Amino acid sequence: MSDAGSTGGSMEHSYPARLDVDYPEAGLSRAKTFFRIILVIPIAILAGLVSGSIASNWNPGQANVAAAVTAGGLFGPSLLMLLFRRKYPRWWFDWNLELMRFTARVNAYASLMRDEYPSTDEEQAVHLDLDYPDASRDLNRWLPLVKWLLAIPHYIVLAVLAVAAIICVVLAWIAIIFTGRYPRELFTFVLGVHRWGLRVGAYMWLLITDRYPPFSLR
Repeated sequence: MSDAGSTGGSMEHSYPARLDVDYPEAGLSRAKTFFRIILVIPIAILAGLVSGSIASNWNPGQANVAAAVTAGGLFGPSLLMLLFRRKYPRWWFDWNLELMRFTARVNAYASLMRDEYPSTDEEQAVHLDLDYPDASRDLNRWLPLVKWLLAIPHYIVLAVLAVAAIICVVLAWIAIIFTGRYPRELFTFVLGVHRWGLRVGAYMWLLITDRYPPFSLR
């Protein structure tokens, strides 16, 4: 467990940005799923106003990246603080962490993974954690200047995965309408795409780690 807070029991601890969503073992509501595209609109607008990108909440591959890009508009200040002061203020980090957690709950709801309406402050069944960095020890002050270039391969892969994830969500919508259950294989894949996007966002935009994100859905 990191300084940022508690995480889900099955959450992996190998990378400084982790995400897990509890699989709905009891099944999902057919009615809530059928009308999800309407029900999600108010909370998607709120998330869009906070993160700066309403569209991000509809793209499983880029959602966490988009939220990280606009995390309170603090990317620029974070970059400057790392370059000139070798610091990452805790309040900076805490704001970004809570924004990412809120966005993850909205993403899970929009992806049909949970029926609970996304809370603005409670963890619910979506567990996201980020490790607070020791800037002077763990972060290279110059690396943020080239991370955008190093992350290009990830953006290419994420663009492809995003299309696949959207198709999976559509298929899951059909399955839930008829069976009341989210096929576990589709659930695992969509969750993996969200995890991938979170790791890239943590590396390139939140600047909380210099560890290159793995090319993995796990």
